[in-house]
Amino acid sequence: MASAISANRAELLAIANSVASEKMIDKSIVIEAMEEAIQKSARNRYGAENDIRAKLDPRTGDLRLWRVVEVVEHVEDYFKQVDLKQAEKLQPGAKIGDFIVDPLPPVDLGRIDAQSAKQVIFQKVRDAERDRQYEEFKDRAGEIITGVIKSVEFGHVIVNLGRAEGVIRRDQQIPREVPRVGERVRAWIMKVERQNRGPQIFLSRAHPEFMKKLFAQEVPEIYDGIIEIKAAARDPGSRAKIGVISRDGSIDPVGACVGMKGSRVQAVVQELQGEKIDIIPWSEDTATFVVNALQPATVSRVVIDEEESRIEVVVPDDQLSLAIGRRGQNVRLASSLTGSAIDIMTEAEASEKRQKEFAERSKMFEEELDVDETLSQLLVAEGFSELEEVAYIDIAELAAIEGFDEELAEELQSRATEALERREEGQREERRGLGVDDALAELPHLTEAMLVTLGKAGIKTLDDLADLATDELIAKKRGGEQRRRNPSPERRERTEREQDKGGVLGEYGLSEEQGNEIIMAARAHWFDDEPATEEAADAESSQ
Repeated sequence: MASAISANRAELLAIANSVASEKMIDKSIVIEAMEEAIQKSARNRYGAENDIRAKLDPRTGDLRLWRVVEVVEHVEDYFKQVDLKQAEKLQPGAKIGDFIVDPLPPVDLGRIDAQSAKQVIFQKVRDAERDRQYEEFKDRAGEIITGVIKSVEFGHVIVNLGRAEGVIRRDQQIPREVPRVGERVRAWIMKVERQNRGPQIFLSRAHPEFMKKLFAQEVPEIYDGIIEIKAAARDPGSRAKIGVISRDGSIDPVGACVGMKGSRVQAVVQELQGEKIDIIPWSEDTATFVVNALQPATVSRVVIDEEESRIEVVVPDDQLSLAIGRRGQNVRLASSLTGSAIDIMTEAEASEKRQKEFAERSKMFEEELDVDETLSQLLVAEGFSELEEVAYIDIAELAAIEGFDEELAEELQSRATEALERREEGQREERRGLGVDDALAELPHLTEAMLVTLGKAGIKTLDDLADLATDELIAKKRGGEQRRRNPSPERRERTEREQDKGGVLGEYGLSEEQGNEIIMAARAHWFDDEPATEEAADAESSQ
């Protein structure tokens, strides 16, 4: 029996050494797991009700087993308690209330017990290994790491990182790049998550941050903080754009990133499988940055709509295809780089658009103000586009227009005010025709035009409005990234769907604060009803 026990101990000790070395964890963790496994086996032998402890010498494999018992006056639990007389035999001088040890003979770990012990050990070791991996990598998100491709499963690349494994999902790989088992690969650590099956390390080669980190490795000025990459956009495996700025006026940021004979940028290009990279100077002026971002196309004019976060870019006719790029790539990257939707049009299209807007506004002033065509066109030429602008502008500014006088200015303002009143009355009638309650008209910030829009959306009562979240009410509607001259029917349909997204009143430019005020005012009647309801309930209960 002794030889069998020794063999089992030697086997477990060998396992402890090899596992600790292979998994790169502290041997004490493995020894602790083995002691736990032996305790479990001993409880099976002597009874699970016993409080059995085990101690394994990590050098010799010598095993000690004992049972912990409490010294009591009257024994109630014979597994965990002993009387004073029995305690004296185990430990001379024991007293009531002491906890003493009752040595047990070593157990002979049979085949079944040995296998059970191995399972317990491996489970505990596996948990320790997972904890070690998570602790090692949890703070490394955002770094570049090098590993060896272990396998490719369902298009996802499993990478051996030495003491852990990472995964490059299919959507984070560079298109047309063929991963081969055994190849070394560099990737950017996107995130590290603790999951039941162990830490998951998600890697990426397609993220713009990967490209930025590569430049930091190749360009010392970026690593030192002299040059900063302010923005980056990628079409992985095809083309990319980065906006750079220098904090030292004597250093050209673009030249530093390109390097001598393009050596620095070429090192990044090779890592990205030939991805073409446009390096452009970043500018705080949005218009200037947009012009730079659309390189190599030449831009004639830039018009920025800050409220809608859209940019209208006019280019010469022969530059349209270059500005848009193959399959819209150039303008798409520029849009991502600037963070704004970009509409591109030619000089001819811009001129046609201006003429159309001029004609529409002139016609509106001509009809609403009851003036002749010359006067309405003069107002548009002076920059007026809405009736409100004419009605509420300072009278002196209106009279200062060449050919105007104070009398004409007062008359125009009077007619503009009357036109607005007529328009509001028409909208009020339309709103009532839609069945929108007058109570909504009492809420702050809501105009009759907004109420008509609410009515068309089926929001007709205070409760209907009160049920909305602020975003559902005021979130701005979104468009596509860019506009092409002749969009396909599929693209046009998709753009329309995109534009349909947003709050019910998204087109009116209400602020979040205004939206909150509207929603809270609509909900006010809920709280007003509470006291009355409570009083009625009290009255009913008293009866």
